[in-house]
Amino acid sequence: MKGSIFQVKNYLSAIVCFIAAVFFDQLTKHLSVIHLKGQKEIVLISGVFELRYLENRGAAFGLFQNRQIFFMIGAVAIFLVIGIFYRKIPRGRRFFPMKVCAVLICAGAVGNLIDRIRFQYVVDFLYFSLIDFPIFNVADCYVVIACFLFAYLILFFYKEDELDWFAFFK
Repeated sequence: MKGSIFQVKNYLSAIVCFIAAVFFDQLTKHLSVIHLKGQKEIVLISGVFELRYLENRGAAFGLFQNRQIFFMIGAVAIFLVIGIFYRKIPRGRRFFPMKVCAVLICAGAVGNLIDRIRFQYVVDFLYFSLIDFPIFNVADCYVVIACFLFAYLILFFYKEDELDWFAFFK
């Protein structure tokens, strides 16, 4: 009985964090539409970072323009695969960072999926002018941060025998 209560709390906290992350992503996009759409960019750090409105109808770096159905199906597939992955992650504090990665990836996928469903494009507004990096948004940050953290965890944090559960496609 104790294990099932722990699992319910675990999933409930993941769902609450997921909803909060998606809400924050959508809020920042909404604010960018209100304050940036049709306006000049807002320079936060001259020559380094600015806020600049963009309607992205493609993927990263503007690839695959106007293939919204493809992106929607991809986001749903990512959400489902990560959901299965989340269930496989062992309990305990040691694997908490792995669970955080799963929640962030799902929140990023769903945050951009909401835009694609509502507008047929994704609202981007963060721009690193220093390196002329493509304009991105908070949902993109979730996915990138989670992927880097996930790679770090797999390569440097967990021991090989701690990752036996990871081979769930056997």
